[in-house]
Amino acid sequence: MSAKKVIIIGGVAGGASCAVRLRRLDEHANIVLLERGNHISFANCGLPYYIGGVIKDESKLLVETPEKMHASFNIDVRIKSEALKINRETKTVEIHDISNNNIYTESYDKLVLSPGASPFRPPIPGINLSKIFTLRNIPDTDAIKNYVDQNHPQHAVVVGGGFIGLEMAENLAERGIKVTVNELADQVMAPLDYEMAAYVHQHLKSHEIELYLNDGVKSFEELDKDIIIVTLNSGTKIRTNMVIFGIGVKPENKLAKEADLDLGERGGIKVNEKLETNDPDIYAIGDAIEVIDFVNKNSVLIPLAGPANKQGRIVANNIAGKEEKFFGTQGTSIAKIFDLTIATTGNNEKTLIRYGIPYLKSFTQNSSHAGYYPGAIPMAMKLIFTPDTGKILGAQIVGYDGVDKRIDVLATALRANMTVFDLEQLELAYAPPYSSAKDPVNIAGFVASNILKGDMEVIFWDEIAKIDPKKSILLDIRTNLETKLGKLPNSLHIPLDNLRERIKEIPMGKELIVYCQAGQRGYYAARILMQHGFKVKNLSGGYKAYKIVTEKQSNEDVFADLGIKTDDVIHAVPTQEYSDNDITAAIEIDACGLACPGPIMKVADGMNSLNAGEVLKISSTDPGFFSDVKVWAKTTNNTIMNITREKREIIALIKKNKPEKASTANIGSLPTGKNLIVFSADLDKAIAAFIIANGAAAMGREVNIFFTFWGLNILRKPKKVKVKKNFIERVFGKMMPRGADKLEISQMKMLGMGTKMIKGIMKKHNISSLHELMQSALANGVKLVACQMTMDLMGIKEEELIDGVSLGGVATMLGASDDSNMSLFI
Repeated sequence: MSAKKVIIIGGVAGGASCAVRLRRLDEHANIVLLERGNHISFANCGLPYYIGGVIKDESKLLVETPEKMHASFNIDVRIKSEALKINRETKTVEIHDISNNNIYTESYDKLVLSPGASPFRPPIPGINLSKIFTLRNIPDTDAIKNYVDQNHPQHAVVVGGGFIGLEMAENLAERGIKVTVNELADQVMAPLDYEMAAYVHQHLKSHEIELYLNDGVKSFEELDKDIIIVTLNSGTKIRTNMVIFGIGVKPENKLAKEADLDLGERGGIKVNEKLETNDPDIYAIGDAIEVIDFVNKNSVLIPLAGPANKQGRIVANNIAGKEEKFFGTQGTSIAKIFDLTIATTGNNEKTLIRYGIPYLKSFTQNSSHAGYYPGAIPMAMKLIFTPDTGKILGAQIVGYDGVDKRIDVLATALRANMTVFDLEQLELAYAPPYSSAKDPVNIAGFVASNILKGDMEVIFWDEIAKIDPKKSILLDIRTNLETKLGKLPNSLHIPLDNLRERIKEIPMGKELIVYCQAGQRGYYAARILMQHGFKVKNLSGGYKAYKIVTEKQSNEDVFADLGIKTDDVIHAVPTQEYSDNDITAAIEIDACGLACPGPIMKVADGMNSLNAGEVLKISSTDPGFFSDVKVWAKTTNNTIMNITREKREIIALIKKNKPEKASTANIGSLPTGKNLIVFSADLDKAIAAFIIANGAAAMGREVNIFFTFWGLNILRKPKKVKVKKNFIERVFGKMMPRGADKLEISQMKMLGMGTKMIKGIMKKHNISSLHELMQSALANGVKLVACQMTMDLMGIKEEELIDGVSLGGVATMLGASDDSNMSLFI
């Protein structure tokens, strides 16, 4: 029996893997590997890092050379050999020997197509200019690196915010080049959902990457030998020295198409479970084929090296007579963008929605390892699962340390058809430098399981704007210090530690939306409140996730101060800043490993011990500290002297300022609340009180209204309530107005006509009634407090008051006054 002859077209990941595996299985097979380029089996995922100088030696990118592969595996490797045509009837391939410009024919018994994919270049005017590059292979890499080395560009535009685009942005920036990233979609990194991509946007911004979102490229124009004008669809024009084009790849399907092999809907070569085409003697693998999505079972193009290598091995097994199937890919991927790590597996929400697959989701934010061990850094994790069994459908993680091992655990769990309940039970390695006793994967399982079991109902960032204040109340259970870093508008603030003792301040009958910084304390609060009869939802991911995703995502005009000098080289206007050498810190604090609000609490404590004019130096590994400390300094009237990043540490120098005089004090450092004491039961005075209260609440101020004596009648329910009263209390009750609708104006009463007239005028001019103003005030978080002492004097019982009113005394009123910069007696 003669030896089997196998031709493999394409010598990178899938093709090389297939050739080597086949040789291990069949020593006698005649294996011919064709590669039209100069290199085989190179590490294309490492190309950006060679351009950036992280990888110094280009030869390290070459996993195998033709000579070594021939010597080790007896494979006939032919570089610079392009397959031009497949003749299925004669089972031959027409080949172009590029070096000798010779065309010849080679026969096969089995043929393997691994032609890969090519960068997508849309027909944009100017797309073929010499300073517009794509990155797919070694020659592309050399072209980019040589241009950077020889021309020293000051600025580059990266078109496309995918893996290659952002990795190139990082590596160009690391070489000192100013980088603008342009993305047609509203987010970078398409495998991520929007709220997870928001972390990447903010990270890019913090590294001074200019970011244009929702704005594609309209044209390129060469201004001169050094400058390209990039015009966006919005009309924005960006001057640059070079462009990296990376908006995706398309499968190399020309050979297959001309050979009448079936193609899928997306243009990839169609294969079965054995990776056979519609011709049983021709297989196809790698970026050129359409495969089955492991989660949704639909056809998909996923150009990843991992699946390509596995497919090469499976095809070799099948050619050698071993029956093996490829069960699809789940798209597990990971990328490094500066010091941030982005990882995904399975389907995101967009994909599940497209195919009509029901799902639930959860967000968790935990540290990479035990918080008490130095260097713990936060990571954000999103888990997507089925609403019936909790089967895992997908996961996304954005963080710093430990992201890789968590995504691998979740990818394995997804492949094994495990559920979120299984994640609770996973026994994962723990030691303080590596993890926590409850690993972030376990915690993701706990949270998802709580949602499925009904122990916690959640709400997400994009639902906050849709909340009806007439039906729901936002409850902030964070510390006072945390609220200085920002809060949701019109929130009722009761710290978790005070929640049980102050629970009567929370109006019954409305849904509570509870939030903390990251979600965990919100869950604790939700459990307390649910057991006191409240309907509660917890903001998944907490205020931190909400803030990141609702901040401005793009970063236009970062380089608005760039100009073109007479020598046509882009330059930046230098900015003056302090350095550590210029400043002597009175106190140095190491807050590394602490999660928010830990670092800010350390800042506050440290600043309290300083004298005016002294400087605090603090280091933190919490990524959010970079922006949080700026907000804190502004609201407390202190000065950030300098803030820098050194590897993964954020180092801030903060000067304590002298307290300003009251007449000139920064409003941000003073109490901003409003305190009203309502003594009167006159309709006009009550309306005025609630107009003032609603206006202050609309401006984000905390408002407290304390009702005493006759003012208590404003809070009475309009209908009689059966309560036990003595004779005097009953007489008082009949003599006083029962609720807002029974109040009369203070002047021009005219036997009741004046009151009716003012109500008619208000209605005609579309002015809210007192009842409507009161409901708006409650919805906007205004605190209505009834004086307990005067209630007792006047015989008014708690049951007679409208919902949403809490009881208090003089201490409550005086405390609200201390927290306010205005008190009115009405």
